[in-house]
Amino acid sequence: MAASPAAAAASTPAGRLKGKKCIVTAGAQGIGRATVLAFLREGASMVVAVDINKEKLQTLEGIPGVVTKHLDVRDGAGVRGLAQEMKDVDVLFNCAGYVHQGDILSTTEEEWDFSFDVNVKSMYHFIQAFLPAMIEKRKGSIINMSSAASTLRGIEQRAVYGATKGAVIGLTKGVARDCVQKGVRCNVVCPGPIATESYKERCQDLEDSDKGHIDYIVEKLMGRLATPEEVANLCVYLASDEASYHTGNVFTIDGGFCL
Repeated sequence: MAASPAAAAASTPAGRLKGKKCIVTAGAQGIGRATVLAFLREGASMVVAVDINKEKLQTLEGIPGVVTKHLDVRDGAGVRGLAQEMKDVDVLFNCAGYVHQGDILSTTEEEWDFSFDVNVKSMYHFIQAFLPAMIEKRKGSIINMSSAASTLRGIEQRAVYGATKGAVIGLTKGVARDCVQKGVRCNVVCPGPIATESYKERCQDLEDSDKGHIDYIVEKLMGRLATPEEVANLCVYLASDEASYHTGNVFTIDGGFCL
């Protein structure tokens, strides 16, 4: 019988993140959840899993070291309140995101605004709230989630999504430059298609452009999609002191998708 997440987290010796306090948005599902568990396995003393989905957050409750926080990442006041509660954070992983389907002509202004609010403005809220304490102690790692669908590659029916993820790359570089002499690093992760539950759900839609990418990756590239755990492993590295000379860098993890 496979070990429970709680048992797995508890049984693994402290590692590269020993004693660090971390925050992960969209931490109850997909890449975010995998990263919460990976941070724990590597010795993080506390990981705050922020998510809008109460039901999925409940699946993390009871795991030693996990603090769950039900919060909409668009809620700036709520984010600032969380920063007042958690003043000694070492790692911030902005993972929350929304994948919009459609070209620019079919996109409404409301869809455009919602995409930018979730994918970009949420990072503004979290970085602005948690960065001052990192600067004060002259140490911290911020990891932002972008995508291969950004400035790296144009994807069919992903015009708005690609625009938001390109903005995340620009945001990351700007924050990194502002903080380069202040002890805080900021890097960006750009995955290709990942075998998450949300990806599987989107692929049930015959009109969704992600369906064609699966065949391309399986037939022409690595032969499979990446797992959330593989992205989480990269995030562990960027959160750790091993990545102390990386800032403003774009880390593509796509199995050759952008080749």
